[in-house]
Amino acid sequence: MSKKKKANSGSSTIALNKKAKHDFFLEDKLEAGLELVGWEVKSIREGKVQLLDSFIEFHRGEAWLHNAQITPMTQASTHVVAEPRRQRKLLLHRREIERYSQKVQAKGYTCVCTALYWKGHHVKAEIALAKGKQSHDKRNTAKDRDWAKQKERIMKHSVR
Repeated sequence: MSKKKKANSGSSTIALNKKAKHDFFLEDKLEAGLELVGWEVKSIREGKVQLLDSFIEFHRGEAWLHNAQITPMTQASTHVVAEPRRQRKLLLHRREIERYSQKVQAKGYTCVCTALYWKGHHVKAEIALAKGKQSHDKRNTAKDRDWAKQKERIMKHSVR
């Protein structure tokens, strides 16, 4: 007898922070767990998450996710006072927290949340150490991206 695997219906990605990729040079990425309450998990399953201005702050040996908005569902949060932008604790090892907090204290670095995704039945956050881009850096990135698209088009047509 062979067991059939359940087909994965879609991507495991919940939310992306595209603005972070535009505004920062992302250097070092890390996976972190999130400490959530029940209504937040239900809202995340519905896709009601926004990471637009989210960032990570380190204090007292802990990592906290700020400004990530999880909009509460009306059915799931009737008995609870829901705060959509509350601080959420990130679950990391002590060494990882120390390493990132030391880098964030260095000049010009910050830590941002770039994505939320499912790993099994757990919600994971991808966090990255980031350094801010200036406007001329953003223009160079856009030029490089456009040139890469043009090269793909040229290569595609030259093969035919």
